[in-house]
Amino acid sequence: MPADRMKETTIPTDLPRIPAGKPLLVVMSAPSGAGKDAVRELMRAWGFPAHFAVTATTRPKRPGEVHGHDYLFVDEAEFDRLEKDDALIEHATVYSRRYGVPSDQILRPLQEGKDVVARVDVQGAATLKRLVPEALLIFIAPPSLEEAQRRLLGRETDSAPDVQLRVDTAASEMEAAGDFDYVVVNETGRLEEAVRRIFQIIADEKTKRGA
Repeated sequence: MPADRMKETTIPTDLPRIPAGKPLLVVMSAPSGAGKDAVRELMRAWGFPAHFAVTATTRPKRPGEVHGHDYLFVDEAEFDRLEKDDALIEHATVYSRRYGVPSDQILRPLQEGKDVVARVDVQGAATLKRLVPEALLIFIAPPSLEEAQRRLLGRETDSAPDVQLRVDTAASEMEAAGDFDYVVVNETGRLEEAVRRIFQIIADEKTKRGA
């Protein structure tokens, strides 16, 4: 299934049930080419009961992306304003583009009793864990760096030098996997298995934590 949008997705009837209870912040990170956007979209398509935090970024929209759904696409001036107003719970520059998660995308839903799924880079995950110690960190890994590179080349949204930079960065990001609570490998052609695994992890954690 394409990462940009899941079409005509049938929701499985045997998905793990996500218990109600104390709201949980689920932080997902992955190196480029691991398929974290595809994972996130399928979670949404399968009706995962949570608020999906939308990250602000200065990078251009890719084909098929929607403002407010995939990202909050802003210019440099608007990103500066968000920083100045202390409106971002975490932010970083990644591949020469700025990314930041607005505080109200995480704190407000948690206060309203909703689970929240945030998609950030490895550095951002560490920041969120520091700010929200009970957060659940899930690292989505590609089967190999070679496969990650193949996926990035197939995406045709980045130049060859950019792809190489992302692959080189992915190697160092993979080393951070040990800092996460769980690692889920998104095998090629088995996206549904990866998402089922994430559903089960979250269900188990909420049960363990006394949901």
